[in-house]
Amino acid sequence: MKYKHIFFDLDRTLWDFETNSQDTLTEIFNEYELGRIEDCKLNDFIQRYERHNAELWDAYRKGTLEKDVLRTERFRRTLADYGVDAPELARQIGFFYVQRSPEKTALFPYTIEMLKTLNELYTLHIITNGFEEVQHVKLAKSEMRKYFDHVITSEKAGVKKPEPAIFEYAMVVTGAKTDESLMVGDDLPVDLLGAKGVGIDQAYFNPKEIAHAEEVTFEYRKHQELVDYLTN
Repeated sequence: MKYKHIFFDLDRTLWDFETNSQDTLTEIFNEYELGRIEDCKLNDFIQRYERHNAELWDAYRKGTLEKDVLRTERFRRTLADYGVDAPELARQIGFFYVQRSPEKTALFPYTIEMLKTLNELYTLHIITNGFEEVQHVKLAKSEMRKYFDHVITSEKAGVKKPEPAIFEYAMVVTGAKTDESLMVGDDLPVDLLGAKGVGIDQAYFNPKEIAHAEEVTFEYRKHQELVDYLTN
């Protein structure tokens, strides 16, 4: 077999971020009685939060926003959309989200079966831009941690995907070689093109079949397809 090491992204590749996040946001909406705010409906609240969160995460990934600011600011902006100026409430909600969300356990279909199969043939690792303490909770609660030799977070590495340095750091930590490694992820520019830039093959998890013009080593929609690709 060509590959010895398989590196997985976590959020939106294995751990179903959208489902778990929306479940947590629903709990927040009910726990803090946000429906009492004028014009604040659950679906609208989630949509506004997700828009602000995406914008702020982009700034965090680029290094222009600190983690602690991100955690509160995404909720402060969402509440401000409804004319609510409540920084303390935003801080409380931000803390609730970070505590509760990682405990959710929704995974993409066939994730555990895939990891069990591939773990017998390859050495598996995680490379994630998620927060150090949060990602370890996700892996533990969803019973995935035992399948991975190393969990490499951007905080520990000191650099985020798609920067070459995080992939180079992963090679050093794991003892892997680029030509014996495969990066599996859902984010084309961040996971796949980042890995491609340092000579690592790529498996693009694209369940929504998003159109693109980039060449990747392998593209698939369901985790069963990746297992078939790596076991045949």
